Amino acid sequence: MPKNTKVTQREHSNEPVTESVADLLSLEHPMDYKSSQMSMGLSPGSTAPVKSLLPDPDAEDGRPAWNNKMEYILAQVGFSVGLGNVWRFPYLCQKNGGGAYLVPYFILLLLIGIPLFFLELAVGQRIRRGSIGVWNYVYPQLGGIGVSSLMVCGFVGLYYNVIIGWSIFYFFQSFQYPLPWAECPITRNGSQAIVEPECEKSSATTYFWYRQTLNITSTIDDTGGLNWRMTLSLLVAWIMVCLAVIKGIQSSGKVMYFSSLFPYVVLFCFLVRGLFLKGAVDGIAHMFTPKLEKMLEPQVWREAATQVFFALGLGFGGVIAFSSYNKRDNNCHFDAALVSVINFVTSILATLVVFAVLGFKANIMNEKCVVENAEKILGYLNTGVLSKELIPPHINFSHLSSQDYAEMYSVIKTVKEDSFDQLGLDPCVLEDELNKAVQGTGLAFIAFTEAMTHFPASPFWSVMFFFMLINLGLGSMIGTMTGITTPILDTFKIRKEILCVGCCVIAFLLGLLFVQRSGNYFVTMFDDYSAGLPLTVVVILENVSVAWIYGTKRFMQDLEDMLGFRPYSFYYYMWRYVSPAILVVLIFATVVEMAISPAGYNAWVEAEGSERFHSYPPWALGMAYSLIAVAMLPLPIVFIVRHFNLISDGSNKLSVSYRKGMMKDISNLEEQDEQRFILSKNPSEAPSPMPPHRAYLGPGGTQEMTNTNYGTSTKTGYQNIGSPESEL
Repeated sequence: MPKNTKVTQREHSNEPVTESVADLLSLEHPMDYKSSQMSMGLSPGSTAPVKSLLPDPDAEDGRPAWNNKMEYILAQVGFSVGLGNVWRFPYLCQKNGGGAYLVPYFILLLLIGIPLFFLELAVGQRIRRGSIGVWNYVYPQLGGIGVSSLMVCGFVGLYYNVIIGWSIFYFFQSFQYPLPWAECPITRNGSQAIVEPECEKSSATTYFWYRQTLNITSTIDDTGGLNWRMTLSLLVAWIMVCLAVIKGIQSSGKVMYFSSLFPYVVLFCFLVRGLFLKGAVDGIAHMFTPKLEKMLEPQVWREAATQVFFALGLGFGGVIAFSSYNKRDNNCHFDAALVSVINFVTSILATLVVFAVLGFKANIMNEKCVVENAEKILGYLNTGVLSKELIPPHINFSHLSSQDYAEMYSVIKTVKEDSFDQLGLDPCVLEDELNKAVQGTGLAFIAFTEAMTHFPASPFWSVMFFFMLINLGLGSMIGTMTGITTPILDTFKIRKEILCVGCCVIAFLLGLLFVQRSGNYFVTMFDDYSAGLPLTVVVILENVSVAWIYGTKRFMQDLEDMLGFRPYSFYYYMWRYVSPAILVVLIFATVVEMAISPAGYNAWVEAEGSERFHSYPPWALGMAYSLIAVAMLPLPIVFIVRHFNLISDGSNKLSVSYRKGMMKDISNLEEQDEQRFILSKNPSEAPSPMPPHRAYLGPGGTQEMTNTNYGTSTKTGYQNIGSPESEL
């Protein structure tokens, strides 16, 4: 050993020998910071405190950061507020009891939505890595969580951008008057004009969607070749996404100023315009009339939990990725509550807009029904099939209201009870029109589009609506792509520009599956199978890894160190007990639903001008279930290979900022050790170079919680945890 080392000097002194970290580092080869048990500034025989989620609060150099808080909030809002808020939430609200549906939704938002959203924000901000790095660091054996999350992001991004491509196509088609879906196309056979039979059997907007936009085939087996217009639209969509994310948060943050705020401008414009439309109040009243008996149905709670789950983007990795670019002292608790409330309010706003417009459409369709059936009755009166005495004297056929028709219909049905069915009269009840629930593409590209054809200046409103859909989709796609690129950039040294362009090119080529003439059927398949169950499993494992493996009390202490205040004990119980229990029930309900519901799709039958349910052929069913298997496969694979030490757990791969922080710690330790030697002080009497560990009082706030060492192995503290909560 060199004679001039402090250790040698101490051998000749009367001081008791207590090795410091600096001494050990001077003798040993460079070691893995995270995989070593160090006793820093501790008295002899004491144990080292367990590793927290954060090495050094000052070691933040080398990682991009948001320019300001507004960009970050808009990014999280843009990611969480998407197309589902416009075309999924209103449908569920109508289907599951109107205003009564808001009660289970809000309760589950408090029980699983905000707590789990807060958890993802906190771990991303604390560890400052993407989804793969975060869960590798928390518990390497569950590192497959991040890989599965990335896989789901890839599946969802493939078909989600196809929907943006459809919106782009409709956006450009809106720059004409009249709108191309306002009327059925007419073909001329000599001097005779013939309405397209397929359109006549359905409607103008339905025909435009299925035939002129998708040019859809009748089964999933018949691919029909590429639809060149949709292929071009998809290419434009991927170019937009690539330009938005090519510079990381430096470029996407600027895009979010427009893509996150513009949809609210459009929604408010539609709401104001919609409230002045005839029948808008009927639609809104129908929407929020509570059907309290629905709250007792388990299906309502299951669908509310699923909607809360996906509305906030839990498990996709985008929330963690965005949060990882924050400063570590950012108040992520406030962010979680703010974004969740904005998401909920946006869903309510979108529901008001949708049902104001659909109420207007229902009134128009009801008036059309009254006119058509009144003409039938006049024909029956003129031919003597019906007696004029059946018509109440105050009814005027030239100004026939819905109430007058209902009265006349009731009289005829009562008198002609035996032969009434042969008359072919419809009841024309407004409630029946309002109860025709539509969601997804059926709402955006058929029902809402049909309603806009009756607006004054309809092209303007159509342009605004589809431009809003493009921006809503773009905001979600930016979050999805960030959830893919951030963990890859954290793991491999790749230029982000090359990675983004490469991902977008590959995704466009894979997305050609969805722009075949049968592509809509594959969009339905991916939407039903690629995300639901895998994401629920991912999120419950995230919850368990933090609350039960790392330890809820320790995590609460980390949050107190990071935020400067102790989060409410409400979160302790949610993370530890309530949220995992609800997620287990949700997984069970999802599996049962998949088992009892027939696997299939709604195929468009050209001859009938309507949809018909078809079961998936064996190859398509195998493809659907393989989506679930592939998305969840990384979970057991990573667990097995790391449990048996077949590959490295990745814990020795520190980021640049971690290494800088470590070197700073070592430098400080050397200086303090030198001072202690000069002053002839026992190291145990010197203050610890580590920040003082504040005792955490448990949820009740009465019993002091302290940390102890979890083992003496050279593996990380996370790998040596047996029962973390019992030792706290």
